[in-house]
Amino acid sequence: MATGQQWVLVEMVQAFYEAPAYHLILEGILILWIIRLLFSKTYKLHETYKLTEKEKEELIEEWQPEALVPPVSKDYPTLNYDVVTGPPSHKITINGKDCINFASFNFLGLLDNERVKQKALASLKKYGVGTCGPRGFYGTFDVHLELESRLSKFMKTEEAILYSYGFATIASAIPAYSKRGDIIFVDEAACFAIQKGLQASRSLIKYFKHNDMEDLERLLKEQELEDLKNPRKARVTRKFIVVEGLYINTADICPLPELVKLKYKYKVRIFLEESMSFGVLGDHGRGVTEHFGVNIDDIDLISANMENALASIGGFCCGRSFVIDHQRLSGQGYCFSASLPPMLAAAAIEALNILEEDPDVFRVLREKCKHVYNALQGTPGLKLAGVPVAPALHLELERSSGSRESDMKQLRSVVDYVSLTSQCVSLLHLCVSSIRVVVTIEQTEEDIQKAVACIREAASALLIS
Repeated sequence: MATGQQWVLVEMVQAFYEAPAYHLILEGILILWIIRLLFSKTYKLHETYKLTEKEKEELIEEWQPEALVPPVSKDYPTLNYDVVTGPPSHKITINGKDCINFASFNFLGLLDNERVKQKALASLKKYGVGTCGPRGFYGTFDVHLELESRLSKFMKTEEAILYSYGFATIASAIPAYSKRGDIIFVDEAACFAIQKGLQASRSLIKYFKHNDMEDLERLLKEQELEDLKNPRKARVTRKFIVVEGLYINTADICPLPELVKLKYKYKVRIFLEESMSFGVLGDHGRGVTEHFGVNIDDIDLISANMENALASIGGFCCGRSFVIDHQRLSGQGYCFSASLPPMLAAAAIEALNILEEDPDVFRVLREKCKHVYNALQGTPGLKLAGVPVAPALHLELERSSGSRESDMKQLRSVVDYVSLTSQCVSLLHLCVSSIRVVVTIEQTEEDIQKAVACIREAASALLIS
């Protein structure tokens, strides 16, 4: 055995002598490198230089922090407010000048209604100004419960929940149900409140083309194929379709009957935002479900604000009881915001009383919307967007300059020109650049004719070269 080991050692020594010189050199270098790595430190200590107190002070004086926000010109439109004095009703005073209001969402003219104001004053004397507490912590007043009951009866749903801020309603409702890992199919023209709700939900967002049901079904089919690959994940993934009844950014009505068909075909839930259609569409003002004759139980959740048709503040969601009750624990705007001031709740209740007593106001509003829609057709340099029954229409540039800023300046010049003639219209810049013209039942035939003539005159003078 010993002899065999000696023979192996002799062979190794012999091989060492017979090996090429470059091979031995390379192996020697590698051995030295390994030894160095084993015994050297993994980092080098840099020599530190201690600053004197004087040097520290000089460095502090020289340091300039980066701007918290980028510099903005003082002439930027949103920094120069149009100041309203008095109620923003049919006649409005802006920057000291009397105008006819074609800008505020006071569709049914209830903002300055005497009955509504008297109810609000009586509530103010009884309850005071605010609530100073959220609904779950001494912020629930009897008038809140009454308003929730009235809204659910008006909309013909099981239950309603009240929010103190209209914007926060849908922005709180979406993340209350849809979480990380869930999927939301949403119209690309959705309003800003919906977008903030989507962001807060942290769900997977899939946008479909505006009111394009074929594009929506394409996305649903693609998701159906994905679900077949991973059925275990699909079973715990919730899917939602989020749309507006009447889009604030386009003045289009969503194709609700087709959406309901897709809901049952692909097993998804529908959230319907009706801030612009509540109190406007339908024979009794119940919104797009009544407009199309769709069973309201086919919609999983309806939300709307009370800041348009009801001329109050806040918003509400309505639907089945088990759906609404979930928001009382998970709706951030409900749980953490001070509840709606009682006087505004009382005002909303009285507004509902007026709507139920005189449902003919919805027909009058629709007729005026159609009249203004027809009158604005063919405005020089501008094209009309929206449906005839929309109370907030959009005038867009026929030929865009290709620059958003340039387009906005052109539209701003038209608005300023019209304002000089005692009319008041608003400039929209959230979704597409357009001039928004709002119709209310208080506007007379003379007011409408004058406004349309002024818009046409301004467009001819400023947009046609």
